[in-house]
Parts: sequence; C-alpha cells; structure tokens
Amino acid sequence: MNSAEISTTCPYCGVGCGVLAKAAAGGEASVRGDPDHPANRGKLCSKGSALGETTSLDSRLLHPEIGGKQADWDTALDLVARRFSDAIAEHGPDSVAFYISGQLLTEDYYVANKLMKGFIGSANIDTNSRLCMASSVAGHRRAFGEDIVPGIYEDFNEADLIVLTGSNTAWCHPILYQRMLAARQARGTKIVVIDPRRTATADECDLHLALDPGTDVLLFNGLLAHLARVGAVDDDYVVAHTTGFDAAVALAQADAPSEEQVAEGCGLKSGDIRLFYELFAATERTVTVYSQGVNQSAHGTDKVNAIINCHLATARIGKLGAGPFSVTGQPNAMGGREVGGLANQLAAHMNFDNPRDIDRVGRFWRSPDIARRAGLKAVDMFRAAGAGRIKALWIMGTNPAVSMPDATRVRAALKACDFVAVSDVTRTDTTRFADVLLPAAAWGEKDGTVTNSERRLSRQRPFLAMPGEARPDWRIICDAAARMGFGAAFDFGNPAAIFREHAALSAFENTGERLFDLGALTDISDAEYDTFEPRHWPVTKKASGRLLGGGKFPTADGRARFIAVRQEGVALAVSAEYPLALNTGRLRDQWHTMTRTGPVPRLMANTPEPMVDLNPLDAAANRLADGDLAQLSTRYGFARAKVRITEAQRPGQAFVPMHWSAHFAANAGAGALATPIADPQSGQPELKNVPLRISREEIAWVGILMTRRNLKPTGFVHWSRQAVAGGWVYELSGTETPDQGILLARGLLASVNPDHVVEYRDRKGLTYRAAAMDESCAMAEALLVAPPGQLPARDWLVSLLGSRAQLTSVDRHALLSGRSPAAVPSIGRIVCFCFNVGVNQLADAVATGCRSLEAIGRELGAGTNCGSCRSEIRTIIDAGRVQAVE
Repeated sequence: MNSAEISTTCPYCGVGCGVLAKAAAGGEASVRGDPDHPANRGKLCSKGSALGETTSLDSRLLHPEIGGKQADWDTALDLVARRFSDAIAEHGPDSVAFYISGQLLTEDYYVANKLMKGFIGSANIDTNSRLCMASSVAGHRRAFGEDIVPGIYEDFNEADLIVLTGSNTAWCHPILYQRMLAARQARGTKIVVIDPRRTATADECDLHLALDPGTDVLLFNGLLAHLARVGAVDDDYVVAHTTGFDAAVALAQADAPSEEQVAEGCGLKSGDIRLFYELFAATERTVTVYSQGVNQSAHGTDKVNAIINCHLATARIGKLGAGPFSVTGQPNAMGGREVGGLANQLAAHMNFDNPRDIDRVGRFWRSPDIARRAGLKAVDMFRAAGAGRIKALWIMGTNPAVSMPDATRVRAALKACDFVAVSDVTRTDTTRFADVLLPAAAWGEKDGTVTNSERRLSRQRPFLAMPGEARPDWRIICDAAARMGFGAAFDFGNPAAIFREHAALSAFENTGERLFDLGALTDISDAEYDTFEPRHWPVTKKASGRLLGGGKFPTADGRARFIAVRQEGVALAVSAEYPLALNTGRLRDQWHTMTRTGPVPRLMANTPEPMVDLNPLDAAANRLADGDLAQLSTRYGFARAKVRITEAQRPGQAFVPMHWSAHFAANAGAGALATPIADPQSGQPELKNVPLRISREEIAWVGILMTRRNLKPTGFVHWSRQAVAGGWVYELSGTETPDQGILLARGLLASVNPDHVVEYRDRKGLTYRAAAMDESCAMAEALLVAPPGQLPARDWLVSLLGSRAQLTSVDRHALLSGRSPAAVPSIGRIVCFCFNVGVNQLADAVATGCRSLEAIGRELGAGTNCGSCRSEIRTIIDAGRVQAVE
C-alpha cells in the first residue's frame, strides 16, 4: 500500500509504543520503534520487534462466510441484521449482546457502543477488558468519582520509590520497566515488588514481598494503619480534599493491628513488612504500579482502593513522581473505557447511576430508546447465552472460547446460542461456533486512534492494503446498523468523522464535572486527524498531563473518597482434594491466545510448549520430574502441560500461562481451569488463585513430527506445536503402548512417493523414525517416535526444514539418527529475542569469563535492548558460577 515509513502504534500491551512501519516485498512489513513517540522513544519489546512477521495472509479470513461457506457482504450483513432485529422484536433488546475487544480502535468501539446502548436499547455490550482492568475502573470511580489514571509515564523517571504490585512489568510492560531501571541507575530509585511468584521483575528489585495469593488488602491496610501510627498522614490534605478517612483507618487498624499480624496473614517476614512500610512512609515521590495481579481477583476492587487509600492519606497523587498507577494489558483498553465499552458504563465517562447522564447521552445521540440500566458483564453474558436468554451474540476481535474462565461452559454456551456472528482476522477456537464470519481489518490495515495507560491518544495508521474482502470494524458495524434501520445515525464517511463525534460527546454539557474531555478536538479536520500527534487527555484549553494533583476531584463535593475495605477470604480455598493455588498469566513473548504471535518462530523459541511451574517440594510430593506431562484439574475443568520445576514458585502454588489454545495444543487452555467467580463491584473474575489438583500422566511413548504442513492432530492424549523456520514442530505423546503410538503418529505423515522416504523401526516395535524428501531432495518432513527419554536430537533436522537445502547421500543416511554428519553448533533455546541469542551461547560466554550482565551485553548484546531477558541471563550466569566452583 505504501512504501514509505508510516507512523503508527503497536497493537499489543497498554504501553502504547510508537512504531515506524512500511510494507516490504512479499506482503511482509518492516518495523522499528518510533524515536519520536513519547511512550517508548524508539524502543520495542520482543513482540513489538516481531510485528513485521505477523502480517502474513496464510490464515487470514478473506471473505464473509455463512455456515462455513463463502458468501458476499450483502448477504452476510443482511443475515446479521435480520437475526438481531428478529430477536429484538420477539424477545426484547436484552435478548441480544455484543462481546468486543481491547484490540478494537476507539472509533470501532464508539460505534459498537452507540449501536447497542443508543439504538438497540440494551447495555448488553461488554469487552475482554472485563478480564483485564474492570477492577481498576471500579476502584477509580469509587475513590475519584471517575475512571482516572492520575499520573503519566514521566513519573516513573522521577520517582524515588516504585512499588510494583501484581505486575510482572519486565515481561508484560518491558518498555516501562526499562524506564524504572533507568531511574534506579540515575537517581537510586528503590523498587519493591509484591508478587507471590519470583518473576523476572522481582529479580531486579530491592525488596520482594512474596505474599500469599489474595492477601493484598491486608498488606495495604497494614500500610495505612502504619502511616496513621507514625504520623505520616498529610492531615491538611485529608481534611481539605477527602472524605471517609476515619472510617477507612479504623477498619484498617482493626484488620491489620500490627506488622506481625500482617506478616502472619500474608505469609511474609515481619522485618520485610516493616522495611516496606518505612520506605513508603519516608518517600514523598512514590508511585504504586498495579496490574492484573491486583485486578484479576474476586476482591480486585477492594485491592485497588486499599492502594489508593495509602496515596490519598499521604497526598501522593497527581504529583511529579507520585501516585497510584494502573497499567493496562491491552493497546486500547483505555479507549474502550472512554467510549463506554463496558456493560456498566455510558459513553464519555458517564454512568447509568446518574439519570442526567442517561438523558444527556440520549439527547446527544438522538437515541430512539437509550439503555437505562447496566447490561450483562462478560461472565453473566455467556451464562445468559447458554441459558437461552441471549438469542443473538456478536463477538468482535476476541477469542472467549479460550480466554474466558470456565471456558468449557463458555464453548457450550456458544454452541447453544441461537445465532452467533464473529468479526475477526483469522480462524480461532471461537470462530468455529459462528453462524456468520465477517473478515475484519488487521493491524497494519486499521485506521483510527488508541489510548494507552497514561491517557495518551495515538494514531494507528494503515500501511498495508486490506486483503480479500476484509473491512474495518467500524464500517462493518455501521453497515449492520443501517440494515437495522439506523442508517442516519451511523452515516460516517471515515474514522475522523467518528472521532469528531466522540470528542463532541465528551464535551457535551461538560462544564468541568467530567475530566474526560476532548472538546478541543471536536472540529478536527480530516487532514489534522491524519497528522495527529500523540497527546494526553483531557484535550482542552486548560489541559495538562497529570490529573488530580490540585486536590479537586470529579465527585459531587469535589473531594476524593477513602473507601473502607477489609481483607476478605479467598473466593475458593485450597483443600485436600485441590491442594495447590493456581495462578495464571502472561509469557514474555506471547500475546493473548497466540493468534498473532503463535505463528512467529522467534516468538515461540523461548517457551515452545505449554508448561506448569511448580516448586520442587510440590513436584516431589506429586511424583513429578522436570519435563513430565501432568494433568491439571480444578472444579471447572482440566488441562495438560509439561512440568517445569523452579524455586520461583512458592510451595503450594502453581503457575500456568494463559496463551495456549486448541490451535497450538491439546487441552492446554488455562481458561478451562479458571473460576467464573467474580468481583461483586467490577464483575472481573478471579484468575490468580484457583484451587488445583495435579497428577502425573503415565506416558508410554513420545514423538516429534517436523513438517512444512499446518496440521491439527486428533486422537492424541497430548500434542503441542511450535512454529519454526520453514514449518512446524509437533510434540506428540500418549498412554498407549509404543507400537500403537507409532501407528497413531505415522497417520500424520503425508502421502509421499515411497522412493523419497527413508524409515527405520526396531525389532521390538518401540522405536520408529522416518524422513521424507521432496522432488528437489530437500527434507519435507521427519517423524521420530520412541519411549520417553529416548528421542534423538532434533536441532539439525529442524534446521533442514527451514533451509530446504538439497541433501547429499551422506546427509540422507544421517537423517534417521538426527545428527548432522558434520559438526553444527547449536545456539539452543532462544533467551534474548532482540539479538537472537540462545542458551548455549550464553553458557559458553559465561564459561569463558563473562560473569555479569554487563559482560554478557558487551560480548553478545543480550539484555541490552528491551531487557526482558535479563532475569534469565542472570540465572545462567549464577549456574555457571556454581559449576565453576564445583
């Protein structure tokens, strides 16, 4: 589409990094960090750096489909409009629902929300941000009167103390983490990490508080009580600018009467508690950064307010280097909140609990029948679909069949729902339930705006042409709205027109009571929209970056509210039947359910298959060794994963990544294990503390298939696949006897010319090896099957798949051994994505004298860019030192 570099925004986490991208030959793209974007100043993490490798059309949806068969747009949209209209006419507006995504741009979000709440007349529109940041939204509204993040990224550079709670920033927001480490280097900033796991973030901190899961409120109540006890409360600020302090402190003192009792309740040392409390009390410039470890909880809103209470008590809010700071998980979770994408919100930070807001939005939209009450939140929405109360459901840009908790029941609900439409860019676990599939524009083709975690609006600009018949989400929604009879209200010519209306609504009858205000952009021209530079909201004549620093809050009396909270019991307690506490979360190089990152070989190289992390004591108690296949069970479902034994996990706890779907592994999804029990305030489900049982799968055989083909194996106890250069590597295993396993695995081999196949099977029928060459005598695929622990090496065979090199007769004879005839050095599993440095290279460098991060950086470059690999490099260095001593 455009051979010049285009300034756009990364579509991954809420950091909102600027990207310079351009189309390259073969339909791919080249990307680099935008040095002028204030969020990242040219830096990109591993996922952002690989964006150019995610634009392939191999698995794209290119045409509308009805019942699995290609259709034209008019027929598909007519059907969507008719089924929604018929359901509304027969069962009322609450019989239909939208489930949307933080992957949508603000303009997409706006028209979806307008259609559902303003013209269909129901608030049954929710977003996957419900699983991400809903507790922050609820906590902000309770404390501030509006969903406000007070600070900006500059505060990380200026803080003297940064408290990271429930946030593995080094992996999930690595560009922000680099700001924090830079502050530590430049000004001696202290970093405290509060997390049950010892993550990559905790490896670089001054103090790690590995508290028991779910005890965050107790910890911060203890801090509030300590601040009151030692006279660290700013009494003048509290009296002038807040309400509810006495009740909050009284409950905190009753809940956490001493540091010793907090330590006992949180599973921590009282000395560590005391050190944290003294640091916080003594440090004026303190930023508390919190994310999913706080939000994804049945008591997440209380956790948020316990944190905010401590900042209000010390007047550390909205000031240089000080404030509570919620970092979002998705690129436009904030934009979705601005336009009312959550079921319990109206647009432009207006709310259903205020009748004047309902009237105001209705008049602005000239709505025929605006929704007057909150709709169904995500968990309840899918329950309603399963129970038959939701007759028509439209899912946009998300994969709830994998990502929702109690995912097995969600899939049953999708199957039971009368009508399901899905807009997406690729086939997912969810699209197979769709009656109608609508091909949407992907990153690189989208045109609109996003808002990052610091309230900074940025443009996503297209640099690739939309393939096939793909359309932008806003266009799809507006076309459906027109067919439902609402065309005049959705007659937008381009995203700029939608943005102007969005800005106008934010300023409509807003005399300052709502801080979200884009009034200065109401008349932005198309040309100005095209050249829009990143900026914070509010965008008014009096706007500034930080908010709430002046002590005036968007509440009825202008004061912030302390919220009295107490430590509640966990949603579900461990027991003899389910003795482990399961935590789920992100990996460094993967995104959501891997629809974008999974096909990228470099992003799969660090953690190529689903794993469960266990402490050595728990592994021993369950007769599990490193690499064993384990079955994981909760009250909601089961999954399988390979065991990884690590001291980073505390005894009694387990960690499973959230990413694996049925496209990448058999029965490995964390959503099947998670509980739908949700926070009563925010509706955000508990994803961090679910009782778990684990047992060893008695595997009788294992196999590896290396192939150019994109397969989905069936009939195996367990399989997973990893993208590699030139194709895929499939890990296979089963409980059948080895001879049966060989028959099952051989069924995956392509039908090839027997003259081009070499194979071997031992006389006992326990081992099988085969390799097939194509017409040019390059290896097309290879299959190795053996009892556990007896597979040959694979590195050389995998390299042949990628190189497609013509094999010599010597090479062909060596294929079945898995070993190259000539020595081929292996870099091993990738540790540093930015410089493609493997574990073997790092071990060799340590063995030859590189005994520090700085030395490794000088020698190999590893750890010097995004920094998210520094923790693992340090582990390799430490192991090398131990080996040298031995």
